[in-house]
Amino acid sequence: MYAIAIVRYRRPLEEVTAHQEPHRAYLRQLKADGTLVAAGPLDPRFGGLFLLRVSDATPQADLDKVRDNDPYYLAGVAQYELLPWGPVIGKEDLDKI
Repeated sequence: MYAIAIVRYRRPLEEVTAHQEPHRAYLRQLKADGTLVAAGPLDPRFGGLFLLRVSDATPQADLDKVRDNDPYYLAGVAQYELLPWGPVIGKEDLDKI
């Protein structure tokens, strides 16, 4: 199963970017672990979006763990909308990534 995490900044961009390097290091680790497919800021920059792989059995628990360990969340500079997603069209292409 896949999921989308929509991240919305709760603080001014200057406060958010103060935590950017630890946040991006965390995302690189999620990518290395096979959890993160892609991530990046929205334009205009009021937040970001993650495309994630999560287990079929415990998708919400997996998503909670991703959120709860993110330096942005830990610093209180962002809020998360976590959406399990079962793609139908294009799933085979995602599975190849």
